[in-house]
Formats: sequence, C-alpha cells, structure tokens
Amino acid sequence: MQRTQTGLRIERNTLKVLKGLAEYLDMSLGDLVEGIVLHAFEGKAPFGPETLAKIEQLKDVYGLTLTAGDAHRLEER
Repeated sequence: MQRTQTGLRIERNTLKVLKGLAEYLDMSLGDLVEGIVLHAFEGKAPFGPETLAKIEQLKDVYGLTLTAGDAHRLEER
C-alpha cells in the first residue's frame, strides 16, 4: 500500500467535526477519512451508535447543519 499526500476542499464546520471525531477516536484525520471512504465503497456504515452520538454532539458544538441531502448542492461563495 502506498499513501499520497493530498489537499482537498471541505466545508469548514464539516472539517471541524471530522477533526474532533478523529481526536475522540485517537486517530489521524487521514485514517478517519480513509476508513469512512472504504466503508462507503462497500456500502457499510462506518460508525456504531456510540460514535454516532458523539458525532451529533460535535455537530452541535461546531454548528454543522448540513446533511447528506446537501452533499451535491454545495456551492463556493
């Protein structure tokens, strides 16, 4: 396996939640994103109930109101 450094654009509050979750799970942001993607590629849910509850807390803290329905409608300002 070979990993590559990349830059990507992501909504600010989404990134804050991801960073908070990575810290909570004691893993790097890259490992978290990679795990989410690999689960999605197989049609599997990446998180159990406890982690989903933590995500909801982090969303409240960082004001993340976006949902999956917003995913393909985001526009740059």
